[in-house]
Amino acid sequence: QVQLVESGGGSVQAGGSLRLSCAASGFSYGYRCMGWFRQAPGKERERVAVIDSDGRTGYADSVKGRFTISLDNSKNTLSLQMSSLKPEDTAMYYCAARWGTCSGANFTWGQGTQVTVSV
Repeated sequence: QVQLVESGGGSVQAGGSLRLSCAASGFSYGYRCMGWFRQAPGKERERVAVIDSDGRTGYADSVKGRFTISLDNSKNTLSLQMSSLKPEDTAMYYCAARWGTCSGANFTWGQGTQVTVSV
C-alpha cells in the first residue's frame, strides 16, 4: 500500500522560499510518476509539478522558473523547492504518486501541507 507523508509547509512573506518534502513508502518499484498538486479555497485542485522515473519534469506555467521538483530515488523522497513565493501560491499542497506515466489519472494522495504566503 502506497503511503505519502508531506512536510515543510508553513507561512512565509512574499518573495520568500519554502521547501516541501514527501516521504513515500510502498512505492519503490516500477515506472512511476510523483508530483505536487495544490488547492486554494474555492478553487479546483491544480497540478503544480510532476516528475517521472526518467527524471522528466513538468510544471504549471504559474510556477515555472520559481519552483523546482526533485526526486531522491535512494530515499524515495520527493521535494519541491519553492522560491519567489507569491500570495497566489497560498494553498494546501498535496504530494501525489501513481504507477505509470504522469499523463494518467488515479493518483494516490498524501494528507496535504498548508502553504501561506503573505504580502
